[in-house]
Amino acid sequence: MSMSDEHEPRSDESDHDGLVSRLRVIEDQPLETRAEAFGQLYAELRAELDGPDQPAR
Repeated sequence: MSMSDEHEPRSDESDHDGLVSRLRVIEDQPLETRAEAFGQLYAELRAELDGPDQPAR
């Protein structure tokens, strides 16, 4: 890893940060809306896991 690579965010970290941010937004919503948002997030994550394998980055 070069010096410049140490300061560039990896996409895994970006994905994690995006998920954490999205979960925080969902948690701040009223219960009914929160349940729907968690259901949608579950469906998206399930589709990602069940989908075809992605080439290595």
